[in-house]
Amino acid sequence: MNKLNVLKDGGFRWFFLAQCASLLGDRMVGPALALAVLGLTGSAADLGWVLAAAAVPEVVFMLAGGVIGDRFPRQTVMLSSDLVRAVVQAATAFLLLTGRAQVWQLICLQVVHGTASALFTPAISGLVQATTHPGNRQAANALRGIAQSASMVGGPVLAGLLVSLSNPGWAVAIDSATFLLSAVFLSLVRLPPGDRRMRARPFLRDLLDGWRAFRSRRWVWAVIIAASLINMLYAAFIVLGPMVSRSSLGGNHAWAVLLTAFGLGSLIGGTVSLYVRARFPLRSGLVVVTLFAFPTLALATGMPLAVAAAGAFCGGIGLMVFNTLWETTLQRHVPAESLSRVSAYEWFGAMACQPIGLALVAPAAARFGLAPTLWAAGLAQVLISLLPLALRDVRLIPAEPLPGPEPEPVPQPGPV
Repeated sequence: MNKLNVLKDGGFRWFFLAQCASLLGDRMVGPALALAVLGLTGSAADLGWVLAAAAVPEVVFMLAGGVIGDRFPRQTVMLSSDLVRAVVQAATAFLLLTGRAQVWQLICLQVVHGTASALFTPAISGLVQATTHPGNRQAANALRGIAQSASMVGGPVLAGLLVSLSNPGWAVAIDSATFLLSAVFLSLVRLPPGDRRMRARPFLRDLLDGWRAFRSRRWVWAVIIAASLINMLYAAFIVLGPMVSRSSLGGNHAWAVLLTAFGLGSLIGGTVSLYVRARFPLRSGLVVVTLFAFPTLALATGMPLAVAAAGAFCGGIGLMVFNTLWETTLQRHVPAESLSRVSAYEWFGAMACQPIGLALVAPAAARFGLAPTLWAAGLAQVLISLLPLALRDVRLIPAEPLPGPEPEPVPQPGPV
């Protein structure tokens, strides 16, 4: 079967083009906005406030985004979110390009940006589910992963060129334009009649129903708990990687090499995901995601930059293959009417422990040393990646759902 057949479906094709546009802009704006804030005040604390202004509401409103994504047409929710973010980034670009920007203004704008993103993200899985044939969903998720990986490599390069040649505001302006382009593409998506419907139900009831749908699927919450802890431990690579790069790998450029290697690995992983056929996808995915620990373990070895880059490359492959298998499994086994809420709890849970890791890893390294902290974090990542396989639900969930409607799972008692 041609792995690109999914692009022949006009619904998914327009959605995929929308994703390509907005992902590229997102990857450009991060470095550009950081340099813009530092250029304004020179304060790392101010930069932290601006970045947190986007990140915190994205987490806080994620669950609300899940309810909205299941209650209203997902296409409309995502298109509206794109338009809001286009306006926010256009205003940000105007302030930067005219020299009028102040940190408080950027913070306010990024709060709105993060809130709009919180509404957009939980709807993604549902729209993929609605625009693809079940047999094409893994290819669809793999293509999304490839687009994400390509933007990880190309976005910062384009942003660097723009910043070096002109004002960082131009990169933000391009990000605004990509959101507009994404909205245009999303408006062209045609969904099956009656695919989405309004439901006049209390918000809290919808939120609780989403929690029940999440909690009753042990294979979902077991993997999310593991993912949250793995993301917390991956902070060791994010925080300590620049320090090791400067002290042992040749300087700041080494960190750029590691991030680029990770992006290239993700690109390869997305391509590999097009061809992976796993009878039990979570069993395969959790084994492969142990590679995500390799960037941290490679730094712990104290080996040369080439070895560290190889570890980062493997980490990118493992993460992208797992993400593709995981998203596909969710879309095949969670009913459409609750998929956005389950996805919202998934995103919320996966990100919940990351700030803890970011806060604790530096004190841990100061207390125990760089290498021991990296070894402990990397080995713990491997162990935690494999722990969900102790559950039969995780090991044996099939690639394809059984014929007929999926029975509603019975809520199960606490962890086993």
